[in-house]
Amino acid sequence: MRAKFDPVRLEVFKNLFTSVAEEMGVALRRSSFSPNIKERLDFSCAIFNSQGEMVAQAAHIPVHLGSMPLSVQTAIKEVSTEEGDVVLTNDPFRGGNHLPDLTLVAPLYVEGGSKPLFYIANRAHHADVGGITPGSMPLSQEIFEEGIVIPPVKIVRKGRLQKEILEVLLANVRTPNEREGDLTAQLAAIKMGQRRLPEIVARYGEQQVTQYADFLLSYGERMVGHCLKAIPNGSYYFEDFLDDDGIGGPPVKIAVNIEIKGSRAVVDFSNSAPQVKGNMNAVYSIVNSAVFYVFRSLAGIGVPENGGCMRPIRIVAPEGSVVNARAPAAVAGGNVEVSQRMVDVLLGALAQARPDLVPAASSGSMNNLTIGGWDPRRNRPFAYYETVAGGMGARPFADGLDAVHTHMTNTLNTPVEALEYDYPLMVKRYCLRPGSGGKGKFSGGKGIIREILALTDVQVTILSERRKFRPYGLAGGEPGKPGKNYLITTSGQEKLLPSKVCLRIKKGEIIGMATPGGGGHGKPGR
Repeated sequence: MRAKFDPVRLEVFKNLFTSVAEEMGVALRRSSFSPNIKERLDFSCAIFNSQGEMVAQAAHIPVHLGSMPLSVQTAIKEVSTEEGDVVLTNDPFRGGNHLPDLTLVAPLYVEGGSKPLFYIANRAHHADVGGITPGSMPLSQEIFEEGIVIPPVKIVRKGRLQKEILEVLLANVRTPNEREGDLTAQLAAIKMGQRRLPEIVARYGEQQVTQYADFLLSYGERMVGHCLKAIPNGSYYFEDFLDDDGIGGPPVKIAVNIEIKGSRAVVDFSNSAPQVKGNMNAVYSIVNSAVFYVFRSLAGIGVPENGGCMRPIRIVAPEGSVVNARAPAAVAGGNVEVSQRMVDVLLGALAQARPDLVPAASSGSMNNLTIGGWDPRRNRPFAYYETVAGGMGARPFADGLDAVHTHMTNTLNTPVEALEYDYPLMVKRYCLRPGSGGKGKFSGGKGIIREILALTDVQVTILSERRKFRPYGLAGGEPGKPGKNYLITTSGQEKLLPSKVCLRIKKGEIIGMATPGGGGHGKPGR
């Protein structure tokens, strides 16, 4: 028999838990060092129950939040924690995304309890964690080229920072002061959660707080199940392609078959390509993130974002495939690019069943740009990382938005003032890209043009997609315009670059990116 709950109190607890995660995020942002975290907000915070199921999250990064439960569950399983401990990890094959995403996990004990009542976690993208290129997003062929791999290990033990662990990390990165500052900001966010959650327990009591955490998980499960019931029973297949594997290989197929049966769904990626030699491989946690994001989005705005939303869904992702690669595969691009294509194929399949809800394809790429080298002004190394926005796909009832981060990324841009203050770089051009959105009854959103002038010799790495395969339109809408990467030399000559490239550019040269537009929806002219 289902336990009864007060719906008003359920909503109160949903907002209480979410507010803790939001306040953790505010603390992280305000105390961080790097523009990537302080300006772009490339971090996420969440609350988990004693089994590692996500109870609540802040409105942060989808690719972080859907995968973080696996990191938390791995930390619980592999590390015996006590009060005052904090676990650090970034291992993609233990629930992580890619190496620049450092995750902290801490148990929460209340009133001297013998077992943790909750777990608190956050994940932040660090602009450099070592590897063969600045920014730790290289054109790699194995994970060891991408930076330092950190298995679940205690960075704080009984309230004391483990300096030896920190020193090992800082000795393997190009910007140790910035990394230490950002990691300290993550610890500050953990402290905030450890302060706020006990206040809720003190007010409402341990039994009621844990009970309503369970109610919220069950509520998320029922609401997603209700969403699935609104989709006609059947199987829906869709496939799309990555431009290449990151090192010049052929296009890479991402395919999904979604089987809907009542309030349950099976999401099967078995027809996707085997894992590739380059870094365009995803790990299982990324699949979980993409599926969580899509079905949670379909469920509507009132549904809590928690682990219960995944209970009605079974994922099939064969090990050794491009969506569930085996170690030591290179995975830097899997988190940022394969995740976006997973969302595209999931939405493409669901559009067959619910054309009234599903938008056309958005830009389909995070358009990753990393620039690093020696800053002669400050006499120190630097590493700049940014994902560049594109066009949103047109909706069945409205145009797509222009120049916006979509789907698995939810970051902002780095403001021009912050970029030019912190790095030996200058923004020469930053504008909408005319004509890049696909035409339709409703048009796809426009991408953007962003050109950055190097004020010193630097190394540049670009990981991008949708340079060959255009973002699809729906219901007769036209596809969006593909993206373009280019270099403008000191003589003014423009050289076209591939979708993934690593190169050194000289002082006075400009790296440019024109991002894809979104697909159109409905036949043009109607």
